[in-house]
Amino acid sequence: MNINIQYFKHPYAEFVLGSYAGQLCLCDFRYRTMRESVDKRIKVGLKAEFVEQKDDVLEQAKQQLEEYFLGERREFDLPLLMVGSDFQQSIWQALQGVSYGETASYLDLAVMIGNKNAVRAVGTANGANALAIIIPCHRIIGSQGELVGYGGGLPLKKRLLTLEQNLF
Repeated sequence: MNINIQYFKHPYAEFVLGSYAGQLCLCDFRYRTMRESVDKRIKVGLKAEFVEQKDDVLEQAKQQLEEYFLGERREFDLPLLMVGSDFQQSIWQALQGVSYGETASYLDLAVMIGNKNAVRAVGTANGANALAIIIPCHRIIGSQGELVGYGGGLPLKKRLLTLEQNLF
């Protein structure tokens, strides 16, 4: 099996989207620093290669991202395939509990998974998220409320948080 990928250019950012066996496994910033390591983790984890090809899941992802950026969608309804360690997957599951328009800290996430001493590991797992926007790592901020690291860059993180907090 292959991982179908498509590039999706949007005024907010340029993405690479990927699907495997009818599930979205990649929605990430095309030019992020960790691009190579994220792609390798997915390819090795799924024992598959990238092939540039359209499919229904990728088209649905593009449509739902458009709706999100227009302020018409708060939650994504896509079949997701998270490729990573059990610890990473626990963090990505916890991230999905941070609601639209809300923020949480790395410490909050560590507490959510029952390990308040894992703040650094939580930050690393958050940064390894391959499903940006859809698994909302942009909603994680520093303990003092400051904007900290984001694969799409801090200006985009601020723009996404503003989009979510200023709609209503």
